[in-house]
Amino acid sequence: MPIRHRAALLAILATVTSLPAAAEDIALPREAQIGPRPFYLVDKMKDGPLKQQLSQCTGPFHKSNFSIGHRGAALQFPEHSRESYLAAARMGAGVIECDVTFTKDRQLVCRHSQCDLHTTTNILTVPDLAAKCTQGFSPADPATGKKASAKCCTSDITLAEFKRLTAKMDGFNAAAKTPEEFQNGTPRWRTDLYATSGTLMTHDESIALIRSLGAKFTPELKAPEVPMPFDGDYTQEAYASQMLAAYKKAGIPASDVFAQSFILKDILYWVKTEPDFAKQAVYLEERYEKEGLDPNKPETWKPSMAELKASGVAILGPPIYAMLTLNDKGEIVPSAYAKAAKAAGLELIGWSLERDGPLNKGGAFYHQSVKSAIDRDGDTLTVLDVLAKQVGVRAMFSDWPATTTFYASCMGMK
Repeated sequence: MPIRHRAALLAILATVTSLPAAAEDIALPREAQIGPRPFYLVDKMKDGPLKQQLSQCTGPFHKSNFSIGHRGAALQFPEHSRESYLAAARMGAGVIECDVTFTKDRQLVCRHSQCDLHTTTNILTVPDLAAKCTQGFSPADPATGKKASAKCCTSDITLAEFKRLTAKMDGFNAAAKTPEEFQNGTPRWRTDLYATSGTLMTHDESIALIRSLGAKFTPELKAPEVPMPFDGDYTQEAYASQMLAAYKKAGIPASDVFAQSFILKDILYWVKTEPDFAKQAVYLEERYEKEGLDPNKPETWKPSMAELKASGVAILGPPIYAMLTLNDKGEIVPSAYAKAAKAAGLELIGWSLERDGPLNKGGAFYHQSVKSAIDRDGDTLTVLDVLAKQVGVRAMFSDWPATTTFYASCMGMK
């Protein structure tokens, strides 16, 4: 080929390959950057074969679909912010979550709850938007024991108003006398170091960003906290369809999307109307809260695992504690729930590692079934190892995906 033709061809190819996959142009490192935390956790493990194996693992560390960024990297970055998603991707999260809810004008945005703006954004210190909250700020009253409160929902404001807000670390000060004090409530074991200018994300923006980061998607259709149909004719079904339509419009293949919901009817609606997406939709276990599900008492699992599978559910997403129990030696082992799910042919995805904070006192909600076996931060990796090797989870949500990326790379997981 003549040099001039080759040069022209290379120029054309450069133009084609440089076209952005989305409205972002993010430079990521060749390998995952996991930082010091995973090694700190290894140092804090009990002595034994697992600690020995992990202590010899020095990289390189690779992006893994086993590693899901729960709300991004919410341990230290404002959840569902652009900064949180970037951090998760740099830590090697192969899948990143946008919890999806809607604004007053029915636009989809990323928030963990429809009504969490008062704890995850600066809305209470933006007077004209604070005035639109479902419940305005009410100060604490030490004389009566009354705690400070507020309730601000995405459905209270339009998309344009939502975009005026800044994301902050989730938390509030129940003893607050002012809105500013109320918003200063980040738990001590998190940090505000990276929370000075958190950028809120619309659902469409999250799709563009996550695609540009080379990760897959796990949007969760959040349960509305307003009566449905909203505003007269916005039904739950329309909402569920709108979320998946965004991926189709963006040209994202269904195989790259793990749609989630705590509402079984949503999953079954997708089974009926969006079978390609339903193949790997995740039914998030809600029955522990509403129906007193006991991981070791099958009679409390209604529908049964076999019934869930027969209805079209492919992946079940329970909290960590539901998949674990202790044997007669006090060792952490799979629960009857986890065994039954696998026996029925259901895949499992667990939530959420590193959400409990320090484990020196046994953890909290997520480790409640194995609390007596946990006394140090290093037990995070012990729990993860049981979930991966004995329970056989497909993937794990983590508030700090460097930890799950580290484990997946050390164990040679894809």
